[in-house]
Amino acid sequence: MTKRVCVYCASSTQVDEAYKREARRLGEVLSKNGIACNYGGGAVGLMGELAQSMLDHGGEITGIIPRFMVERGWDNPKVTEVETSSMHTRKERMTKDVDAAIALPGGCGTLEELMEIITWKQLGLFLKPIVIVNVNHFFDPLLAMLDKCVGEKFMSEKLKKTWTVVNRADEVLTAIEEGHPWGEEESNKYASL
Repeated sequence: MTKRVCVYCASSTQVDEAYKREARRLGEVLSKNGIACNYGGGAVGLMGELAQSMLDHGGEITGIIPRFMVERGWDNPKVTEVETSSMHTRKERMTKDVDAAIALPGGCGTLEELMEIITWKQLGLFLKPIVIVNVNHFFDPLLAMLDKCVGEKFMSEKLKKTWTVVNRADEVLTAIEEGHPWGEEESNKYASL
């Protein structure tokens, strides 16, 4: 049973309304299903939309944010906050005791977090479902790059089973429930070709 998830998403305020709408919908879906959320702690962009939606629907959301970002005023005073000493400890703390990781569209930070959690799963450090919410085909170029990695033999085709791609927030919980099992045996077998 899914009790808590980690959500990676952007803080840009300039993005299309379609992305904001899916962030809000994800917050609603999680809240209405009693699923708590760890996220990056921001108050604007998709982060702010997700957090506000969680709060509006009675959900529990925790912002995990490095101290230097709090000092710059980038945190969200409306949410429970956990300060970390660095970006590295932030990412580690975001995934602690979660049942899945979810990626909404975002910039370099979101992409880096997504690639790191996929790598952690490949290495057996994170064995939970990873769901990519491909709103407006945002992640298509990244997925094509991962296909190229497989095609060029930089990674096994089997590693594509470490994540699931959906198009809408409404599909996330089903993707978590139906995700491919992945354990230490798979990590040992497929970490390298």
